[in-house]
Amino acid sequence: MNDLGKAGAKVLEIGPDSAGQRLDNFLHKVLKGAPSSLVYRIIRSGEVRVNKGRARPETRLAADDRVRVPPLALDDPGRHAAAGAARAGGDLHVLFEDDALLAIDKPSGVAVHGGSGLAFGVIEALRAARPQATFLELAHRLDRDTSGVLLLAKKRAMLVAVHALIREHRVDKRYLALARGRWPHAAKHHLTSALKSRVVGGERRVAATDEADMDAKDAHSVVSVARRFADATLLEVQLRTGRTHQIRVHLAAAGHPIVGDDKYGDPEVNRAASRAGFRRMFLHAAKISFVRPDDGTRLRLEAPLPDDCSTYLRTLAPLPRALAT
Repeated sequence: MNDLGKAGAKVLEIGPDSAGQRLDNFLHKVLKGAPSSLVYRIIRSGEVRVNKGRARPETRLAADDRVRVPPLALDDPGRHAAAGAARAGGDLHVLFEDDALLAIDKPSGVAVHGGSGLAFGVIEALRAARPQATFLELAHRLDRDTSGVLLLAKKRAMLVAVHALIREHRVDKRYLALARGRWPHAAKHHLTSALKSRVVGGERRVAATDEADMDAKDAHSVVSVARRFADATLLEVQLRTGRTHQIRVHLAAAGHPIVGDDKYGDPEVNRAASRAGFRRMFLHAAKISFVRPDDGTRLRLEAPLPDDCSTYLRTLAPLPRALAT
């Protein structure tokens, strides 16, 4: 990416590492510290131009495209946000890193990207903490309240290849979820349904449906029991598809919602957990495994169960001996 502009507005030439990237994501990278609202405003106003023409946030950039970026003077809040993002990025625990991939252990309560009132998320924080990085993109996503393994690509070729593996269901993703009540199934149990997403009161909600609906998408989760308690079950859930809120909706529809889930969960169970000091959703992305597209080796990534989850498990009553045998 070459800076071809003079003082004031800059014209940036898109290199191979940025080819295929969305315009809004590209601007978030080059305008470090700029709030998302500002990025989208300068695109909508036409101050940002691609090859001298107006463009949309979702416009995909190609190699040798020229992007005009207007001069911006970030105010103090913008500078403070950039500094805060850099600190947050430096605090994220790295599980694995090489020249093409980065994996972190995302804490619960941290969004993967900024927006919706958030100054920054994981991706903005990492970019701010690593100003020398020429490319850094999310390879997949986790809900804000889900902790665990989050994979990022440091090269566009790797990003495209990992996305293809995910589409082809060749990435093995395993989650740990604490579900309300006693899970009635043994060994592996398959949950399949069609999931339909809708917006209610400005909030996205997903529901399982058996009705024929072209807007619904098939979803498949494989559930195994990791540990049983008197009134809860720790489950390992393998995702065969990656639909929005898939595990949360599947377990809620089965009558065993995740403890701490404020959208699909049981309010009474959540209040009891809160009184015990557990104030988050008990859903953790524990493992990711796949064959690397660049060298053919299998990469296995694992994030240990967070301390707050382990501590809460110790407060739960054990399964009665008569039921355990």
